[in-house]
Amino acid sequence: GEKLFVDYAGDTVPIVDSKTGTIQKASIFVAVLGASNYTYAEATGNQELASWIRAHVRALEFLGGAPTLLVPDNCKTAVLHPCRYEPDLNPTYQEMAAHYGMAVIPARVRKPRDKAKVEAGVLLVERWILAALRKRTFFSLAGLNQAIAELLDRLNHRPFRKLEGNRSERFAKIDRPALRPLPAEAYAFAEWKKVRVNI
Repeated sequence: GEKLFVDYAGDTVPIVDSKTGTIQKASIFVAVLGASNYTYAEATGNQELASWIRAHVRALEFLGGAPTLLVPDNCKTAVLHPCRYEPDLNPTYQEMAAHYGMAVIPARVRKPRDKAKVEAGVLLVERWILAALRKRTFFSLAGLNQAIAELLDRLNHRPFRKLEGNRSERFAKIDRPALRPLPAEAYAFAEWKKVRVNI
């Protein structure tokens, strides 16, 4: 319940517009809790700030609580200016984290081991969810997310190879009791813009 590691998967899923036939590539957001490896995944239309924030809000609702720390990589939606000691976080991302009582500690630049849990989670999602969906055609983001949710439940209940139990059991035993309760209202997305006053 201490750390939630977040990232986007490298693979995308095509969504076909039924009217025009154009294809839009949906990005896959992945969040993994540190102790239990309990995994959340969802498809977003893009990797922009609004999608990033809303994916976090839905991930926290899926978990039913908020961890102490968020660990993203140094993508522009999370970190405006990376720095080892004082990273300049995106104000909206920082406000969202504060709303849920979380701190954001980005992984160091070019140090994937800082977020190894989500790197492994991304591989699992690509192998057990995206690979299973590769021959299906999706016409909406909602349809894709419904298919991901069904396979995600199977992934979290899949037995570990070297440990006893599964992700869901470990989450209920270790992580869920340590998560802080969510606030009464979910975070409402807001955009920030710095402007200069004319002379």
